[in-house]
Amino acid sequence: MVEVTEIFILMLVIATVAFAPLGYFIYKFTQKNAEPFGEIEPHGDSPSMINDFAEKVIHFVKSKLTKH
Repeated sequence: MVEVTEIFILMLVIATVAFAPLGYFIYKFTQKNAEPFGEIEPHGDSPSMINDFAEKVIHFVKSKLTKH
C-alpha cells in the first residue's frame, strides 16, 4: 500500500510541474484587463524603421514589376 501512495504523490508532483506554466499564464492573463503581459502596442500603429524600410522595398519591387 505504501508503493501506491508513493506513486500517487510522485504523479501529483509531476502534474504540478507540468501544468505550472499554464496556470501562470492564466493568472497573468486575468490580472491586467485580459492582457497577459501588461500594456502592449497595437500592431502597425507605431512608426518603425523596419516597417518603413519594408514598405520602401515593397514599393520599389512593385514599381519595377509594373514598369515592364
